[in-house]
Amino acid sequence: MLQRDYTTSQLDVLEAEAMHIMREVAAEFERPCLLFSGGKDSIVMLRIAEKAFWPAPIPFPLMHVDTGHNFEEVIEFRDRRAAELGARLVVASVQDAIDSGRVTEDTGRRASRNRIQTVPLLDAIEEHEFDAVFGGARRDEEKARAKERVFSFRDDFGQWDPKSQRPELWNLYNARIRRGEHIRVFPLSNWTELDVWDYIRREGIEIPSIYFAHTRKVFERDGMLLPDSDVVQRGDDEPLFEAVVRYRTVGDMTCTGAVQSKAATVEEIIEEIAVTRITERGATRADDRASEAAMEDRKREGYF
Repeated sequence: MLQRDYTTSQLDVLEAEAMHIMREVAAEFERPCLLFSGGKDSIVMLRIAEKAFWPAPIPFPLMHVDTGHNFEEVIEFRDRRAAELGARLVVASVQDAIDSGRVTEDTGRRASRNRIQTVPLLDAIEEHEFDAVFGGARRDEEKARAKERVFSFRDDFGQWDPKSQRPELWNLYNARIRRGEHIRVFPLSNWTELDVWDYIRREGIEIPSIYFAHTRKVFERDGMLLPDSDVVQRGDDEPLFEAVVRYRTVGDMTCTGAVQSKAATVEEIIEEIAVTRITERGATRADDRASEAAMEDRKREGYF
């Protein structure tokens, strides 16, 4: 007798949930967009969007909040993937916000543009009248993100209040908003970093070379390895040295650290992550170390 196996893998379940969320947004909202930085989570989110609406094109534009201090490898990848898909790419520029006086850039050795991304993000949402914004945040990344719903309500100032989030029972999502409000949508909420890499391996997804081990000039600050760059201020007490490193997460160069690693393939990265006990943001993001509630404070102001 023919035996049929109807079991599904963990990745199949996560993919199906994410596709359901994306289709729900496409059906309920008029002007959604997908945040696409060229980082691994947004790359996975983009692949899921391709599959969710295939053979039709992705029915919403892509948006990136560009600090002007991003890694060149990632920006090149972002532009190339958007062009390959024929997708509209909206770039919200932090430099433009600085030049126009909308924000003031910090100065000093630990200065970063990461926090001031919020203003150009909210400006772009208002300008393009986006009513739903897909983000690649996962609950395992950071404790403030663990509080997020899949549909994260933002008021007409773009602010997030964890106490006013809506219940999500039986995968039912409340999409009701008033004019000026919007929803941040997180299809990867229930994924882990290991799930993301397993999916990249299974799907054969291309990712920027910066995620693989390579030799780079770096210096150490607060236990992190920061890159040698014109936009990263380095003190005389922070000598440069060469190391074999890779990046677990990518963002603004001034606050994103590398990790020493020899993992040069996706399989080796998965083996490495499987035994680590520190999240990628906890290990490599200086902006999350500003205070115990650093991420939550930024999210309340309208951050990702």
